[in-house]
Amino acid sequence: MAQVLELAATDYHCNVNNSAHRTADFGYSRLIVRRGDRFTLTLTFSGRGYESKQDRISLSVETGLVPSETTGTKAQFPLSNTLDANKWNAALVSNVGNKLSLSICSPANAKIGHYTLTLWCTTHGQSTSFDLGQFILLFNPWCPDDTVFLDVENQRQEYVLNDQGLLFQGAKDQISAMAWNFGQFEIGIVDICLKILDNSLNFLKNQEEDYSHRHDPVYIGRIVAAMVNCNDDKGILEGNWGTDYSYGVSPSMWNGSISILRQWNKLGCQPVRFGQCWVFAAVACTVLRCFGIPTRHITNFNSAHDTDENLRVDSFVDENGKRLKQSKDSIWNFHCWVESWMSRPDLKPGYDGWQVLDPTPQEKSEGIYCCGPAPVKAIKEGDINQKFDIPFVFAEVNADYVSWLVLKDGSKKQIHVNHRLVGQKISTKFVGSDEREDITHNYKYQEGSEEARKAFMNADMKNKLSKEPEKKFFIKLRTQKVNMNGADFEVSAVVTNNASEVKKCNLYLCAQTILYNGQPITDCSWKCVNNVQIGPQEAKMETLQVLYSNYKQSMAENNQILIVAVAVENEANEVLISRKVITLQNAELHIKVLGEPIQYHNLTAEISFSNPMPVNLCNGTFLVEGAGLTEEQNIPCPVSVIKPGQKVKLMVMFTPQKSGLRKLIVDFNANELKAVKSFKNIIIIPTDK
Repeated sequence: MAQVLELAATDYHCNVNNSAHRTADFGYSRLIVRRGDRFTLTLTFSGRGYESKQDRISLSVETGLVPSETTGTKAQFPLSNTLDANKWNAALVSNVGNKLSLSICSPANAKIGHYTLTLWCTTHGQSTSFDLGQFILLFNPWCPDDTVFLDVENQRQEYVLNDQGLLFQGAKDQISAMAWNFGQFEIGIVDICLKILDNSLNFLKNQEEDYSHRHDPVYIGRIVAAMVNCNDDKGILEGNWGTDYSYGVSPSMWNGSISILRQWNKLGCQPVRFGQCWVFAAVACTVLRCFGIPTRHITNFNSAHDTDENLRVDSFVDENGKRLKQSKDSIWNFHCWVESWMSRPDLKPGYDGWQVLDPTPQEKSEGIYCCGPAPVKAIKEGDINQKFDIPFVFAEVNADYVSWLVLKDGSKKQIHVNHRLVGQKISTKFVGSDEREDITHNYKYQEGSEEARKAFMNADMKNKLSKEPEKKFFIKLRTQKVNMNGADFEVSAVVTNNASEVKKCNLYLCAQTILYNGQPITDCSWKCVNNVQIGPQEAKMETLQVLYSNYKQSMAENNQILIVAVAVENEANEVLISRKVITLQNAELHIKVLGEPIQYHNLTAEISFSNPMPVNLCNGTFLVEGAGLTEEQNIPCPVSVIKPGQKVKLMVMFTPQKSGLRKLIVDFNANELKAVKSFKNIIIIPTDK
């Protein structure tokens, strides 16, 4: 009688399989593959080899804590001669001596996560099992049968494989780009991302049911949107929209997701302090790209936060032009979320493609703080009855902005309704470049078009359809295109009278430092001009000076100041209002690469900075990092005090681990100047170790 088979070794061919499955950036130390495709392994037996006439071989895969075939978390299948792409199965590749090579294929709807693989051998009725180890299975946007299939290669490269990118911030007329290390392929990140799923409320409530849904990107996306914030669960980030970050890290100091995820893991799944919308969205982008779901970071300028779901945001000012906190509604100067690409078989046809997922904890969805996935196409059509959270996102890009004047007696007077302020210059990074792509047209039809009319009818926003009367008497604010942080600047209010009669008004100009979500901090300049007389077809201009000495103490790290101009016409009691958000620009950091950038070879970068402020900068630090270039380096400034106009230089050494286009990100912070950011694109020449 032949002896039973004895397994001596298993070769997962990680170099070959990971490269074929486009997971080589995770490294080759273990097998990480994508569903709906085959991978090959070789089994080496001690003693005799496999003989098909007397040995029966089968394999089993399991994921989850309670694997079962009914929930799709377990499958057992025999060795056959051909592969079937629609189910877990294995086929013989070669059988030479004591080495057996075989291919295993997973279905395109398999659960993602950690798997164990077991070999079952039966010889003459005697069975033996061998643990072949573990592998990780991810979504596969290259597989046409996968629900995350994306049929454009350069988009897959950008939205799945790119581990660095740009986020857009500022205001609609002053958009700035910030580099970010997504870092989804860095050491340990994939395990941390899977650990996020195992700490969700759904998992803690019913582990078996949770694992049974892990084939579905809609389900996974919703879990990630909930888990990136910590409002309901053991989530990753704690939000802070104030000005005191002394108990954590200021959101503006983060340059990537890697440190955040590792810190969350190290803290035993306790939240990392602190995040704001662009950080929440960037971390979600890292996790979803890591899972293999095509995902991009989105910025919506003049984003409405409609708390009472009436598709309007009310804003109140007093007679001096000072913004009042009398409403929970707000206009965020910018707000960030992500879009993930997936099919939506749970909805009616036509809503596959990009889906909004927003992990920033603004409003609850089905009892928890998350948002989406909401089909971008449904938002554009005003089809607000589809899943999930479409009314909220529709309002973010379409709500009316209603301005109110609060009189001294407390009564309120509606001044103006702006139908077009909200949802402008919706932005993401261009595929394959550092340019900004405007995708507003994906969310909104052109103003005044028949398609826009139908969308507003669908969303019951008939007020959008009325034409605004031509204004004869109006006010506008003007400023220089670029205003520098640390300098005085001025804003001009131009009041224009195109009517046939003389207009007399009192003009109020107010400047307030604000948070990026529109909340006021404090006044930093104010001016009142009484009895301004403006003749027919005439314009009058008044200027407001805003001094650095007045705004420096209350300026938030986003460097934003809100200017409000209110003109009260005396006879007709007509009130005009204009608002403008000014983002003050920080000075530039300069990065110069010294020498030829070659993979695995030491490289030096020279960083230089000149103090543009009228005050000394003390206790400065430079934070340097770059996915595939260097782990985070926190470097003290070479001098303890940088005097006004003084230039400092420092050298940073690192050893690039990955070839191709890489981003070296630098962030400077001092006592009087925060979040001075820059990045340098470096093309790393590949080489053998």
